[in-house]
Amino acid sequence: MRAIIIGAGIGGIATAIRLAKKGYQVDVYEQNTYPGGKLTAFVQDGFRFDAGPSLFTLPELVDELVSLQAPNVEISFDYKKLDESCRYFWDDGAELTAYTNPERFGKEVEAKFDIPAKKIVEYIASAEFKFEKTARIFLEKSLHKSSTFLSPQVIPAVLNIYKMGLFESMHQLNERKFKDEKLTQLFDRFATYNGSSPFKAPGILTSIANLELNRGTFYPEGGMHEITMKLVKVAESLEVKFHYSSRIDEILIKQHQAVGVSLNGEQQLADLVVSNMDVYPTYKELMADQPQPEKVLNQERSSSAVIFYWGVNRNFKELGLHNIFFSNNYKEEFKHIFDSKDVYEDPTVYVNISSKLTKTDAPEGMENWFVMVNVPANSGQDWDKLIDQIRKNVIEKLSKRLKLDIAEHIITEHILEPRTIESKTSSSGGALYGTSSNSKFAAFLRHPNFHRKIKNLYFSGGSVHPGGGIPLCLLSAKIIDDLTPHAST
Repeated sequence: MRAIIIGAGIGGIATAIRLAKKGYQVDVYEQNTYPGGKLTAFVQDGFRFDAGPSLFTLPELVDELVSLQAPNVEISFDYKKLDESCRYFWDDGAELTAYTNPERFGKEVEAKFDIPAKKIVEYIASAEFKFEKTARIFLEKSLHKSSTFLSPQVIPAVLNIYKMGLFESMHQLNERKFKDEKLTQLFDRFATYNGSSPFKAPGILTSIANLELNRGTFYPEGGMHEITMKLVKVAESLEVKFHYSSRIDEILIKQHQAVGVSLNGEQQLADLVVSNMDVYPTYKELMADQPQPEKVLNQERSSSAVIFYWGVNRNFKELGLHNIFFSNNYKEEFKHIFDSKDVYEDPTVYVNISSKLTKTDAPEGMENWFVMVNVPANSGQDWDKLIDQIRKNVIEKLSKRLKLDIAEHIITEHILEPRTIESKTSSSGGALYGTSSNSKFAAFLRHPNFHRKIKNLYFSGGSVHPGGGIPLCLLSAKIIDDLTPHAST
């Protein structure tokens, strides 16, 4: 039996591995000349940059896929756990290092903010509790199958629903817990994990903090792009064929069943089809003659990003691998992103510097800066004007906090923004995570991993259940694995 996968994003690669392991002949068609979707890399003027996701959590999901490699093949995936997850900076001079050990992080907060360490440890324990009680239901199984809600894991989740924070926002929950503006802001930032606003997203998403601050933050040997490259090798060991520079024109559907795809006017037939492409263009471009699930497709987009890749000609000892420089008005920043579809004049700035751990990513004595600002998805804004203003505001903010003119030390630059994200990855509006989670019902409103009325058509990746980001994209492949038969049957 043959399976065709549209898109070689991380979810598509993971799906290819799982289907090949079940005996399918798998062909992956990718419009770009490279695999990985957003999880790619590039080199410019002697600096190597991971182009997309820079945070690595739940490495066991990658380990599981690597373990599926063909017999007599030795593909290893090496990574290390980090002692710290992120360094936080505020404009008034305050700073805090978040450690991946709850007790150590608690002591750091107590020393810097005079808040009892016990409060932090209890908060992270609560985040772990929420994650453990809900992950297998909301993340590892299809929410669109009745069998999921008949599983043994549902009962303890339902019995503890009052502890889940479903009836208040992340910000309301965090503000109530800490009554400290800076600490509330720090824990609010985990809403950006899926491109949402902490002032709208449900409190259950405070469970995300468990990933960084308890389960841990990790770093792949050689950088984030190694995740893509190692999983492609695993897929190829299982005889998966990748076809690059291959843009699919149409998903072929006959008698309510997916039977293949059309490519350059030629039909490629298959027993099942998986779209790893954003669900919006999947329907609008590849299934234009089929009924459109408008309610699902017209949901609020997640945030996008403007990313400056800067080669910097000096070292900054005060910075780590992950660094966040907070806005002075978080509420106004998210109001601009999701209500005004604009960018606040004082944005929160994320700086990732992989050369801190992979020294060869930058020339000696220099650093490679991945500088990101959360922005709204593209809806026709004047991005050229916005990007110029964002760059000016970011340089001003970083220069003031680091006490030197950053602009004088930038020797090379590349920019990625919503329009180019959309064109390179087929993400509607350049949204990084498909739809936002600014609703307590968001998980149920995401498109399922299968089509209710078209047999043998499946969906993986960040725009469908369970959501965006590396772990959730990998879990979408696992759900498809559960939904599809073995090739022999």
